[in-house]
Amino acid sequence: MAETRILSHPFPPVFDEHSEILILGSFPSVKSVEDGYYYAHPHNRFYPLMSELFHEDFVNVPWVQKRSLLLKHHVALYDAIGKIAIEGSSDAKIHKAEPANLKVIFEKAKIRHIYCNGAKSYEQYLRYFSGIAIPVSMLPSTSPANARMRLKDLVDAWSVILKK
Repeated sequence: MAETRILSHPFPPVFDEHSEILILGSFPSVKSVEDGYYYAHPHNRFYPLMSELFHEDFVNVPWVQKRSLLLKHHVALYDAIGKIAIEGSSDAKIHKAEPANLKVIFEKAKIRHIYCNGAKSYEQYLRYFSGIAIPVSMLPSTSPANARMRLKDLVDAWSVILKK
């Protein structure tokens, strides 16, 4: 049985004043924390998906370049949960969640839409941030745990982030 740990969010949000969409995950995985950036697990399809959507290589570049590419395409990145008690990395094992501070993003960026990467992110967003007057949508998770969706299926579903 995995040990329960209390964790505070290890990364700052990715955004600048030009960010227009905010992609919210739930909380970084153990692998992401170890490697020091969002969606670092090699089986997570987030960066292959971004590569397909934006026609640029998000996969074979270091984190600093991934971050620059996200900002180039006006994408902000953060998580809905700021502090958790968790066993392992599974969203199903999250309990005692506390919300992240999204205010800093909304104060500086003109976010027009929020997209939640998976059901847990969406659930937490609705729980803590439902009063925010920005449209929000849930998209299928890019996590390896969502194995039933192929990359093509994710591209089809996530293509809505490209619409202005």
